[in-house]
Amino acid sequence: MSWVTVIWSMIASACLTLAAIYFLVWCQRRTVWTGLLFSLTSAAVAVYAVIELSMMRAETPAQFATALRWLHVPVWVIVLSFVGFVRLHLRAGRPWLAWTICGLRTLALLLNFLVGQNLNYREVTGLRHIPFLGESVSSGVGVSNPCVLVGQLGLLLLLVFVADAAITVWRRGDRRLALVTGGSFLFFALAAIVDSLLVFWKIVDWPLTASFSFLGIVVAMGYEMSRETLRAAKLSDDLRESEERMTLAAEATGIGVWMWNIPNNEVWGSERWLSLFGFAPDAAVTFEKVIQRIRPDDREIVQRGVRRALADRSDYQADYRVLLPDGTQRWIVIRGRMSQDSHGKPARMLGTAIDITERKRTEAALRDLSGRLINAHEEERARLARELHDDLTQRLARLAIDAGSVANRADGVSAAETMRSVRDGLVHLSEDIHALSYRLHPAVLEDLGLAEALKAECERFSRQESIPANVTLRELPTVIPPETALCLFRVTQEALRNVARHAKAPTVKVSMQALDGGLQLAVRDDGAGFAPALQRERPSLGLASMRERVHLLEGELDIESAPGQGTTILVWVPLKK
Repeated sequence: MSWVTVIWSMIASACLTLAAIYFLVWCQRRTVWTGLLFSLTSAAVAVYAVIELSMMRAETPAQFATALRWLHVPVWVIVLSFVGFVRLHLRAGRPWLAWTICGLRTLALLLNFLVGQNLNYREVTGLRHIPFLGESVSSGVGVSNPCVLVGQLGLLLLLVFVADAAITVWRRGDRRLALVTGGSFLFFALAAIVDSLLVFWKIVDWPLTASFSFLGIVVAMGYEMSRETLRAAKLSDDLRESEERMTLAAEATGIGVWMWNIPNNEVWGSERWLSLFGFAPDAAVTFEKVIQRIRPDDREIVQRGVRRALADRSDYQADYRVLLPDGTQRWIVIRGRMSQDSHGKPARMLGTAIDITERKRTEAALRDLSGRLINAHEEERARLARELHDDLTQRLARLAIDAGSVANRADGVSAAETMRSVRDGLVHLSEDIHALSYRLHPAVLEDLGLAEALKAECERFSRQESIPANVTLRELPTVIPPETALCLFRVTQEALRNVARHAKAPTVKVSMQALDGGLQLAVRDDGAGFAPALQRERPSLGLASMRERVHLLEGELDIESAPGQGTTILVWVPLKK
């Protein structure tokens, strides 16, 4: 039995098997470049072992020289792929040194085919037969080629490169990787180089056996690749377990999880998501099938939102209606987040879907109830208005009769008494109207209180008029008489209406504070403003109404305004105990 043939054939077979396996792995995951480099290294070592075996079996100097020439091709592949593997896997090694090694090894390969019979010998003049593993093997004898120094320099720099990478990894804190991987790489690379130098410089009478050292490098690289494979498998198991937990949590909360693979246009969904859209558990779902389940009125909005998310690489959210095969309609709220591939293109969208049908029904029921309450409130206001109309008509008629009788009386005292009666009647009438106004607005003031009612009114004003309105309240008493609260509330309403009529008022500031035994209200705007004299000559109905309300409570009202400088309405009303 030829042990040389058996051993070198086993080395070649093992390396070819590893090369084939990791090449297939790389074909499945093209981004794992270390897998491709390991496959190239393993294949090159297999070829190296075959050529090395043919050198030991050479029968003529020409056969030995030809085999030695072609031996430098797998050496070139081994060195370049090994340097790349160290750079990518260890994330270390100086780039300039890596490029220098690759350049020297490439130059050595060119000289190998251009100068002499090969890089090691100008001419192989003979063969020596050496006993090895119980049989005789061939070794060359010839004239040395000085160009071999180029290749040897590249190999020595390779040792420096690997040692430097191992030191960098050690300093980085990953001592296992530095010792196990970097140390083994350095040991086997050094062994291969020493073996080549000893043989070709005739220091030992031994055939070239660098295949063993290269096999050690392949084993070390394979060990690291297996660790990566185990780590990837563990991460896959952890991810699968995490996905299962997430799916269970999502199902428990009624959330459907989905993922849209954009290049393939395929949609994956959890059981809950498939159920929401009426798909069978084993259904193959595409984006177009999902669109077909959406109500026709909502499809264009959904598609427009998806196109915008794809163009802007932004998140996507929408509420729309889904029509199930049995005719049932559901409201779905959907949220999605975009992810990109290595080229910056949309790769997939991952998101959630929730059934909000019951919420929509509740909102519709609340709107219906709110409408009914509003109608009931309006009917009550109309009834109160009719009562007010009838009462005012009767009382104004009596006042008109009393005032008309003054003209028919010659007695001055009687006329004066009649006028005082008319005046008192008008005062009481105004007070009754004021009290009735409070009856028409009790919900705002009684339910919210004056402070919250002012905030709500300013918010409503901001929404309707698109004019910012800020409210500042300081040191307000806990109890405010209803008449005082109504007066200040209605003055604020009139002031805000005045702002809206004059327009071009960027901001409005409403403030109220306790001052001198009463409450002071200030409504300021920086709008158009007006001349105070003009208001005295032609007072508006709103200003007159404000003055009347304030004076009925024995308060004070002042207006500060100027064209182009805005208007400030100041009101002070006493707090009656």
